[in-house]
Amino acid sequence: MTALITPLDAAGLRAHREELAALLIAVVEAGSSLGFLAGLDHEGAAAWWDSLLPAVEEGSLVLWVSRTGGDGRIDGTVSWYRESKPNGRHRAELRKLMVHPAARGRGTARALLAEAEAAAARAGVVLLFLDTETGSGAENVYLRAGWTEVGTIPDYATDPAGRLRPTTLFYKHPQG
Repeated sequence: MTALITPLDAAGLRAHREELAALLIAVVEAGSSLGFLAGLDHEGAAAWWDSLLPAVEEGSLVLWVSRTGGDGRIDGTVSWYRESKPNGRHRAELRKLMVHPAARGRGTARALLAEAEAAAARAGVVLLFLDTETGSGAENVYLRAGWTEVGTIPDYATDPAGRLRPTTLFYKHPQG
């Protein structure tokens, strides 16, 4: 099934807040390291999405969602945050590529990543960068999509269980 990838503006973020909170909880519960610990509750997940509203409204954070199931529910998301400092406006950080555990293996992550990269190129972003937990399945997604590994930082963040884990840094020059 082909993923339907659509941008989500501030109104859409507000409208889909509960669904996005449930997605975040499911991904964290499945062990993905997204900056959250196990036991993330709905209130905390919804508050995190709410915290993105100012950046989405001002346009510095661009967000997409995917729907690959027949039910039309959001099953994945990705965003990038464009640097606002004068010497860095050419770059953006790719953030929070996540796919619901039940939707994995359908090409959703690849489709979200491709859309974020294409939109970055259209917006004049010439450098994308990200970090992801070393050894995670996400590393393979980025490598297969042509991202370049820069290096690894040990003990960078904890996984959802609270164990210190390394992170791997990647970059890519999006093509227009």
